[in-house]
Amino acid sequence: MEYFSTQQIGRTFILRLDQGDMVLENINELIAKEGIKDAVVISAIGTLDMCVLHMVTTTGYPAVEHFERWENKPLELSSIDGIIADGKPHLHAVVADSEKAYSGHLENGCRVLYLAEIVIMELKSMDLTRVYNDKHILKLISQK
Repeated sequence: MEYFSTQQIGRTFILRLDQGDMVLENINELIAKEGIKDAVVISAIGTLDMCVLHMVTTTGYPAVEHFERWENKPLELSSIDGIIADGKPHLHAVVADSEKAYSGHLENGCRVLYLAEIVIMELKSMDLTRVYNDKHILKLISQK
């Protein structure tokens, strides 16, 4: 186990996305525009009509990933959570249709149907980065 802490919380951003806005693309735009280095995404709700999530389908190395795609289908966005380290987001989402819920790594190509609201909290003095694990497959969070 390894962990990192700070008592310095920075700015909090509430990002409102409107119909047709792209979720991850706009999060990345906010990160660049505001110079967000380290942060956590602590809440996200809304609706989508296009979505791309990827998830692992195996338990060994290297992981085999499946990309699930929805187009022109109404989805509830129940959550986006994750860490922004060194300006790069690693985010997961939970979406649901009228039958079941799905979860996976958030990818580009998720489009807002009606509205989405996302809360991002900046973390000061964390100096986070991602480094490859000993198998050079996974990028793990670390401090510089």
